[in-house]
Amino acid sequence: MNEFENVNPGVIEKFLEELPEKAFHLGLRVVLAILVLIIGSQLIKLIRSILKKALRRSRIDESAVRFIDSFMKYGMYFLLIILIASWLGVDAASIIALLGSASVAIGLALQGSLSNFAGGVLLLILKPFTVGDYIKDGLGNEGTVSAIDVFYTQLTTPDNKIIVLPNGTLANGCITNYTKCEKRRIDVAVGIAYEEDIRHAKEILYKVLQEEEGILKEEDRRVFVDNLADSSVILNVRGWAENENYWETKWRLTENIKYALDEAKIRIPFPQMDVHVSGNEEEK
Repeated sequence: MNEFENVNPGVIEKFLEELPEKAFHLGLRVVLAILVLIIGSQLIKLIRSILKKALRRSRIDESAVRFIDSFMKYGMYFLLIILIASWLGVDAASIIALLGSASVAIGLALQGSLSNFAGGVLLLILKPFTVGDYIKDGLGNEGTVSAIDVFYTQLTTPDNKIIVLPNGTLANGCITNYTKCEKRRIDVAVGIAYEEDIRHAKEILYKVLQEEEGILKEEDRRVFVDNLADSSVILNVRGWAENENYWETKWRLTENIKYALDEAKIRIPFPQMDVHVSGNEEEK
Protein backbone atom coordinates (compact mmCIF):
# COMPACT_ATOMS: atom_id res chain seq x y z
CA MET A 1 0.00 0.00 0.00
CA ASN A 2 1.20 3.43 -0.85
CA GLU A 3 2.31 5.36 2.24
CA PHE A 4 0.79 8.60 0.97
CA GLU A 5 -2.70 7.04 1.07
CA ASN A 6 -2.57 7.23 4.92
CA VAL A 7 -1.75 10.93 4.95
CA ASN A 8 -4.63 13.15 5.98
CA PRO A 9 -5.46 15.50 3.06
CA GLY A 10 -6.21 18.23 5.56
CA VAL A 11 -2.61 18.23 6.79
CA ILE A 12 -1.28 18.75 3.28
CA GLU A 13 -3.85 21.43 2.59
CA LYS A 14 -2.97 23.22 5.85
CA PHE A 15 0.75 22.99 5.06
CA LEU A 16 0.21 24.48 1.60
CA GLU A 17 -1.91 27.27 3.04
CA GLU A 18 0.73 28.17 5.65
CA LEU A 19 3.69 27.79 3.25
CA PRO A 20 3.55 31.31 1.76
CA GLU A 21 3.37 32.90 5.23
CA LYS A 22 6.25 30.77 6.55
CA ALA A 23 8.32 31.45 3.44
CA PHE A 24 7.62 35.16 3.85
CA HIS A 25 8.72 35.14 7.50
CA LEU A 26 11.81 33.08 6.66
CA GLY A 27 12.70 35.37 3.77
CA LEU A 28 12.18 38.40 6.01
CA ARG A 29 14.50 36.94 8.62
CA VAL A 30 17.14 36.19 5.99
CA VAL A 31 16.92 39.74 4.61
CA LEU A 32 17.14 41.20 8.12
CA ALA A 33 20.09 38.89 8.90
CA ILE A 34 21.90 40.18 5.79
CA LEU A 35 21.18 43.76 6.86
CA VAL A 36 22.48 43.02 10.36
CA LEU A 37 25.60 41.46 8.82
CA ILE A 38 26.20 44.53 6.64
CA ILE A 39 25.59 47.01 9.47
CA GLY A 40 27.64 44.90 11.89
CA SER A 41 30.53 44.73 9.42
CA GLN A 42 30.53 48.52 9.09
CA LEU A 43 30.47 48.91 12.87
CA ILE A 44 33.39 46.47 13.20
CA LYS A 45 35.39 48.47 10.65
CA LEU A 46 34.62 51.70 12.54
CA ILE A 47 35.64 50.18 15.89
CA ARG A 48 38.86 48.81 14.36
CA SER A 49 39.70 52.17 12.84
CA ILE A 50 39.18 53.99 16.17
CA LEU A 51 41.19 51.34 18.03
CA LYS A 52 44.12 51.49 15.59
CA LYS A 53 44.28 55.28 15.80
CA ALA A 54 44.24 55.13 19.61
CA LEU A 55 46.98 52.48 19.68
CA ARG A 56 49.19 54.40 17.25
CA ARG A 57 48.77 57.60 19.27
CA SER A 58 50.04 55.70 22.32
CA ARG A 59 53.18 54.77 20.29
CA ILE A 60 52.68 51.02 20.49
CA ASP A 61 54.81 48.96 18.11
CA GLU A 62 53.20 48.58 14.67
CA SER A 63 53.43 44.78 14.87
CA ALA A 64 51.44 44.84 18.10
CA VAL A 65 48.89 47.15 16.48
CA ARG A 66 48.40 44.70 13.60
CA PHE A 67 48.10 41.74 15.97
CA ILE A 68 45.52 43.44 18.23
CA ASP A 69 43.58 44.59 15.17
CA SER A 70 43.47 41.05 13.73
CA PHE A 71 42.46 39.57 17.09
CA MET A 72 39.64 42.11 17.52
CA LYS A 73 38.49 41.67 13.93
CA TYR A 74 38.05 37.88 14.12
CA GLY A 75 36.65 38.05 17.65
CA MET A 76 33.96 40.59 16.72
CA TYR A 77 33.02 38.76 13.52
CA PHE A 78 32.69 35.54 15.51
CA LEU A 79 30.28 37.20 17.96
CA LEU A 80 28.33 38.75 15.07
CA ILE A 81 27.89 35.39 13.34
CA ILE A 82 26.80 33.73 16.60
CA LEU A 83 24.28 36.54 17.14
CA ILE A 84 22.83 36.19 13.61
CA ALA A 85 22.69 32.39 13.83
CA SER A 86 20.93 32.57 17.19
CA TRP A 87 18.43 35.07 15.80
CA LEU A 88 17.70 32.75 12.86
CA GLY A 89 16.81 29.98 15.32
CA VAL A 90 20.08 28.05 15.43
CA ASP A 91 21.06 26.89 18.93
CA ALA A 92 24.09 29.06 19.84
CA ALA A 93 25.08 26.73 22.69
CA SER A 94 25.41 23.84 20.24
CA ILE A 95 27.58 25.95 17.92
CA ILE A 96 29.87 26.99 20.79
CA ALA A 97 30.14 23.39 22.03
CA LEU A 98 30.98 22.19 18.52
CA LEU A 99 33.60 24.90 18.09
CA GLY A 100 35.04 24.05 21.51
CA SER A 101 35.46 20.39 20.57
CA ALA A 102 36.98 21.34 17.22
CA SER A 103 39.39 23.77 18.88
CA VAL A 104 40.65 21.04 21.23
CA ALA A 105 41.32 18.71 18.30
CA ILE A 106 43.00 21.46 16.31
CA GLY A 107 45.03 22.48 19.36
CA LEU A 108 46.41 18.96 19.79
CA ALA A 109 47.34 18.82 16.10
CA LEU A 110 48.97 22.24 16.07
CA GLN A 111 50.82 22.35 19.37
CA GLY A 112 53.96 23.86 17.82
CA SER A 113 52.01 26.55 16.00
CA LEU A 114 50.06 27.42 19.14
CA SER A 115 53.34 27.67 21.06
CA ASN A 116 54.61 30.09 18.41
CA PHE A 117 51.34 32.02 18.61
CA ALA A 118 51.60 32.34 22.40
CA GLY A 119 55.24 33.35 22.03
CA GLY A 120 54.29 36.00 19.50
CA VAL A 121 51.69 37.42 21.91
CA LEU A 122 54.31 37.61 24.68
CA LEU A 123 56.89 39.23 22.41
CA LEU A 124 54.40 41.85 21.21
CA ILE A 125 53.22 42.63 24.74
CA LEU A 126 56.53 42.51 26.65
CA LYS A 127 58.58 43.89 23.72
CA PRO A 128 62.09 42.60 24.57
CA PHE A 129 62.97 43.87 21.09
CA THR A 130 61.32 45.87 18.31
CA VAL A 131 61.74 46.16 14.56
CA GLY A 132 65.17 47.66 13.85
CA ASP A 133 66.92 46.17 16.91
CA TYR A 134 69.99 43.98 16.49
CA ILE A 135 69.53 40.79 18.54
CA LYS A 136 71.12 37.39 19.11
CA ASP A 137 69.23 34.33 20.34
CA GLY A 138 70.43 31.47 22.52
CA LEU A 139 71.31 29.35 19.46
CA GLY A 140 73.66 31.97 18.02
CA ASN A 141 71.33 33.37 15.35
CA GLU A 142 71.78 37.12 15.11
CA GLY A 143 70.71 40.00 12.91
CA THR A 144 68.52 43.07 12.64
CA VAL A 145 64.82 42.48 13.35
CA SER A 146 62.97 43.21 10.11
CA ALA A 147 59.51 41.85 11.02
CA ILE A 148 57.65 40.48 14.04
CA ASP A 149 54.63 38.42 13.08
CA VAL A 150 52.28 36.42 15.28
CA PHE A 151 54.07 33.11 14.60
CA TYR A 152 57.57 34.04 13.41
CA THR A 153 60.20 36.76 13.77
CA GLN A 154 62.39 37.64 10.80
CA LEU A 155 66.04 38.73 11.09
CA THR A 156 68.26 40.24 8.41
CA THR A 157 71.94 39.39 8.86
CA PRO A 158 74.76 41.87 8.13
CA ASP A 159 75.50 40.00 4.88
CA ASN A 160 71.81 40.36 3.86
CA LYS A 161 70.55 36.87 4.65
CA ILE A 162 67.09 36.25 6.09
CA ILE A 163 66.66 34.17 9.26
CA VAL A 164 63.12 33.16 10.26
CA LEU A 165 62.83 32.24 13.95
CA PRO A 166 59.77 30.66 15.64
CA ASN A 167 58.36 32.95 18.32
CA GLY A 168 57.92 30.05 20.76
CA THR A 169 61.69 29.48 20.82
CA LEU A 170 62.42 33.19 21.17
CA ALA A 171 59.93 33.72 23.98
CA ASN A 172 61.31 30.77 25.99
CA GLY A 173 64.99 31.30 25.25
CA CYS A 174 67.79 33.75 25.90
CA ILE A 175 67.80 36.95 23.84
CA THR A 176 70.65 39.47 23.68
CA ASN A 177 69.54 42.89 22.44
CA TYR A 178 72.55 44.90 21.29
CA THR A 179 70.69 48.08 20.36
CA LYS A 180 68.15 48.49 23.17
CA CYS A 181 70.33 51.04 25.00
CA GLU A 182 71.55 54.31 23.53
CA LYS A 183 75.20 53.71 24.51
CA ARG A 184 77.42 50.67 24.19
CA ARG A 185 80.80 49.87 25.69
CA ILE A 186 83.80 49.20 23.47
CA ASP A 187 86.57 46.85 24.63
CA VAL A 188 89.69 46.33 22.54
CA ALA A 189 92.20 43.76 23.83
CA VAL A 190 95.83 44.47 22.91
CA GLY A 191 98.74 42.12 23.63
CA ILE A 192 102.27 43.50 24.12
CA ALA A 193 105.50 41.63 24.75
CA TYR A 194 106.60 41.02 28.33
CA GLU A 195 109.80 42.97 27.63
CA GLU A 196 107.90 46.18 26.82
CA ASP A 197 107.25 49.03 29.30
CA ILE A 198 103.62 48.62 30.41
CA ARG A 199 103.32 52.21 31.69
CA HIS A 200 104.56 53.64 28.39
CA ALA A 201 102.20 51.40 26.41
CA LYS A 202 99.24 52.47 28.58
CA GLU A 203 100.04 56.15 27.97
CA ILE A 204 100.09 55.64 24.21
CA LEU A 205 96.84 53.65 24.21
CA TYR A 206 95.10 56.19 26.44
CA LYS A 207 96.13 58.99 24.09
CA VAL A 208 94.62 57.09 21.14
CA LEU A 209 91.45 56.58 23.19
CA GLN A 210 91.22 60.31 23.97
CA GLU A 211 91.72 61.34 20.35
CA GLU A 212 89.05 58.99 18.98
CA GLU A 213 86.09 61.19 18.03
CA GLY A 214 83.53 58.41 18.38
CA ILE A 215 84.34 57.78 22.05
CA LEU A 216 82.01 59.63 24.43
CA LYS A 217 84.06 62.08 26.51
CA GLU A 218 81.60 62.21 29.40
CA GLU A 219 81.78 58.44 29.94
CA ASP A 220 84.46 56.44 31.71
CA ARG A 221 87.62 55.69 29.67
CA ARG A 222 90.23 53.23 30.85
CA VAL A 223 93.37 51.37 29.80
CA PHE A 224 94.37 48.57 32.16
CA VAL A 225 96.19 45.25 32.38
CA ASP A 226 93.51 42.64 31.84
CA ASN A 227 95.48 39.40 31.72
CA LEU A 228 98.98 37.91 31.82
CA ALA A 229 98.80 35.51 28.91
CA ASP A 230 101.30 32.84 27.86
CA SER A 231 103.21 34.99 25.39
CA SER A 232 101.97 38.55 26.00
CA VAL A 233 100.58 41.06 28.49
CA ILE A 234 96.96 41.77 27.56
CA LEU A 235 95.92 45.42 27.89
CA ASN A 236 92.27 46.38 27.61
CA VAL A 237 91.27 49.68 25.98
CA ARG A 238 87.76 50.60 27.16
CA GLY A 239 85.40 53.41 26.23
CA TRP A 240 81.77 54.12 25.35
CA ALA A 241 80.15 55.06 22.04
CA GLU A 242 76.70 55.83 20.68
CA ASN A 243 74.99 52.64 19.56
CA GLU A 244 74.64 53.71 15.94
CA ASN A 245 78.39 54.51 15.79
CA TYR A 246 79.59 51.44 17.68
CA TRP A 247 81.15 49.39 14.90
CA GLU A 248 82.71 52.30 13.00
CA THR A 249 84.25 53.59 16.22
CA LYS A 250 85.57 50.17 17.26
CA TRP A 251 87.12 49.46 13.86
CA ARG A 252 88.76 52.88 13.70
CA LEU A 253 90.02 52.64 17.29
CA THR A 254 91.52 49.18 16.70
CA GLU A 255 93.29 50.36 13.55
CA ASN A 256 94.69 53.50 15.21
CA ILE A 257 95.96 51.44 18.17
CA LYS A 258 98.02 49.31 15.77
CA TYR A 259 99.47 52.39 14.08
CA ALA A 260 100.36 54.03 17.41
CA LEU A 261 102.10 50.93 18.78
CA ASP A 262 104.07 50.52 15.55
CA GLU A 263 105.22 54.15 15.71
CA ALA A 264 106.30 53.71 19.33
CA LYS A 265 108.18 50.49 18.44
CA ILE A 266 106.13 48.51 20.95
CA ARG A 267 106.07 44.90 19.85
CA ILE A 268 102.87 42.87 19.57
CA PRO A 269 104.14 39.27 19.83
CA PHE A 270 102.84 36.30 17.90
CA PRO A 271 101.54 33.36 19.94
CA GLN A 272 104.51 31.10 20.65
CA MET A 273 105.32 27.84 22.37
CA ASP A 274 108.63 26.91 23.99
CA VAL A 275 109.61 23.27 23.45
CA HIS A 276 112.33 21.77 25.69
CA VAL A 277 114.00 18.59 24.50
CA SER A 278 115.75 16.48 27.13
CA GLY A 279 118.23 13.62 26.66
CA ASN A 280 121.18 13.07 24.35
CA GLU A 281 120.68 12.67 20.66
CA GLU A 282 122.83 10.10 18.85
CA GLU A 283 125.00 11.50 16.10
CA LYS A 284 124.34 10.07 12.72
